Amino acid sequence: MNNSAIANIEAAAETASKIQPRYRKKPILTKREKKELGIGKDLGKASIRNIRVSASKAGLVLDLIRGKKLDEAKAICRNTRRKASPFILKLLDSAQANAVNNNELSSDLLYVAEAYADQGPTMKRIRPRARGMAYRIRKRTSHLTIVLKEKV
Repeated sequence: MNNSAIANIEAAAETASKIQPRYRKKPILTKREKKELGIGKDLGKASIRNIRVSASKAGLVLDLIRGKKLDEAKAICRNTRRKASPFILKLLDSAQANAVNNNELSSDLLYVAEAYADQGPTMKRIRPRARGMAYRIRKRTSHLTIVLKEKV
């Protein structure tokens, strides 16, 4: 980000703080304001929702690739035998395409800046047990997000 963009962000935050009382939360910029200020033009982001992998198991693979260069992260996903690996590999390709096509970033300089898994909705099923009882089966889902940035 250049100095003029930072100055614009500070000016927008200052005017918003004058309007609202101090005890309120800091204002969050709207999508239009972010576009005008050029926020988010230095990254490629992709997310996938409601995949049938628990967030903790997907997080194990995401922990391996966080902070790595894009080529290295793809190699790790190809050689990791986890259920979440193919989903994350596809997500890396999508984030790379978003960074290169939408924001004109160099594919060689990209690295995994952020990678996280949030818990999605849980499907609840029932398993019959002895004496007329039932046990609950939880089929967990997750939302995965990957953010790529250019190494400067």
